[in-house]
Parts: sequence; structure tokens; C-alpha cells
Amino acid sequence: MTFANRARLLIAGAVTIGAIGFGSAQAQQQKFDLSPEQPNRVRVEKNEKRIAEIKHFKFVENGVFTIGISTSGNLPLHDYASDSKTVIGYDVDLAQAIADSLGLKLNLVSVAWADWPLGLTSGKFDAVISNVTVTEERKEKFDFSTYRKDELGFYVKADSAITSVKEPKDIAGLRVITDAGTNQEKILLEWDRHNVAAGLKPIEVQYYDDDAVKDLAVQSGRADAVFSVNATQAYASGLNGKTKLVGTVSGGWPITAEIAVTTRKDSGLAAPLTAVINDLIASGAYEKILNIWNLGPEAIDKAQTNPPGLPKSGS
Repeated sequence: MTFANRARLLIAGAVTIGAIGFGSAQAQQQKFDLSPEQPNRVRVEKNEKRIAEIKHFKFVENGVFTIGISTSGNLPLHDYASDSKTVIGYDVDLAQAIADSLGLKLNLVSVAWADWPLGLTSGKFDAVISNVTVTEERKEKFDFSTYRKDELGFYVKADSAITSVKEPKDIAGLRVITDAGTNQEKILLEWDRHNVAAGLKPIEVQYYDDDAVKDLAVQSGRADAVFSVNATQAYASGLNGKTKLVGTVSGGWPITAEIAVTTRKDSGLAAPLTAVINDLIASGAYEKILNIWNLGPEAIDKAQTNPPGLPKSGS
């Protein structure tokens, strides 16, 4: 029996977990713990096999796993707790589970998104866990251990008659809100071009800078759906129950994109981290962490080290 199958989850307190079916009553009742104490955080036992695999790695601080993480408001991934100083969110919970597995204390270092590459290469932290997508360009300088799908989601009003969006024809004739100048806009417009070429009705694309106005447009019936980052929409859906997920699309469509723990190139840490994540997947801890933050649909079946990433621009 493997360690992963024997792993005992140490969970402090009861956790109310929303169902993966986002339109369900359970998901609508999902409440998120934003306290600095995080009593429901999933904790796991030390994994001696993985600890042995990192014995030659020189950490920033002995006995500590130092992680670079963005602290800008981006729940459910990362943000400050109700005390305005403790960082919480899915990325934090995953980092804690990895640190537990390696028998290390966790130290989070706040870093602006634009500054994480320099901070990592200069040795300010051991790894970055901050919603970093694997790309071919980044793989030239960094190693990756994947842990979540990079997903975009179609969300509709909770009682909408729309139940599924899987391919371009499913959005023909709909009024869809998206984000200007983003990859989701690019994908949406490409789907629309495909539909029009096939003789289907064009979509009406709507843009709103204010989330409240965007929500009002959906709830009032002025728009049929929102196509945007799944994680943040999943959080809002679980919090207020006003919307439901009806389909996801890879953020790299038509190529699959994944989010990964990022480490220095050839540091020797990536492979052990990938193994730890796969242990967490096998033990069930990984799924629990995702579901606490309403991110079940973004689960991966297996973590990979340096998989094919999004291509370089122009390639």
C-alpha cells in the first residue's frame, strides 16, 4: 500500500463543501471561511519518502518552505483574510499541504505578479504558487509541477434554461458578457466566427468593467451568460447562489492549459513536488482542498512535471 493510500487527513473542524454541480442547493449554500485562523484547512502527515527526495535541496531557510504568492484580491485563489494581514485561499491551502508533506513550516512571501520571476531566480523564495500557467516561454527559465486546470467558465442565472455549453454552436444567438482584451474574449470571438461561417446566429458580446453591473445584466435578463475566469466566478456562485456553471473551456483553447507550482530551472525540486501533488490527489486531500473553495471542476487527474505549455506568441 502506497503512502498516498495510507495518508491520514488531519482536518480541524467540520467542513461544509459545495457540490461540484454548481447549480445544486448544496453549492448555493456554500459559505467561505475568511477568518485568519482557517480552522477547516486540510492538513496532512509527513511523507518520509518525499522528504528523502529533497534532502539535497537548499531551501531559503532551513526547515521552511518559502513560497512567493500574490496577495492582491483574487479569491478563491488568494487574498487577505478578515484581519487584512493573513493570506488565505486555495493556493495557500495547497502550499500548506505540500509543506506538511515535506515536513516543513510554511512561509508566504507577498510578491506582485510582475515581480515573481525575478524573486524566484534571485532565491527570494523556493517556489511560486500563484496561479502561474505553464507556457513554453516560461519553461526556458523555470520548472513546473501542475496542480490545476487553467479554466474559463460559462455562467448563467441559476434558474436559466441554458444547461450546457460545450462547443461553439451552443452559444449561437446568445448575449454573452466577457472581458475586453483577454484570452476569453479572443476565444469567444473565434467561436462566434465559426458559428457565423456555419450559418448560425451571431452572438451579442457585452462588456462591463463593474462586476455588480455585470451581475445585474445577467439577473435582469439583459445578458444570457458570462464567459470569464472560472475560479473567481465559481467563488461568487458558491457565495451567493445566483449563478450556475454550464460549461468550461481551457484557458489555452484549443490547447489545454494548466496552472503549476513554479520552481527555478534544474533546481531538482520540481519532480519531488509533482510526486507530492500526486500523493495528495491519491489520498483525497487534493479534492477536499479544491472543493472547500468551490473549484472541483478545475481538478486534474495527474500532476505533471514540465508538460507542453502554451506556445510562444507567433508560433
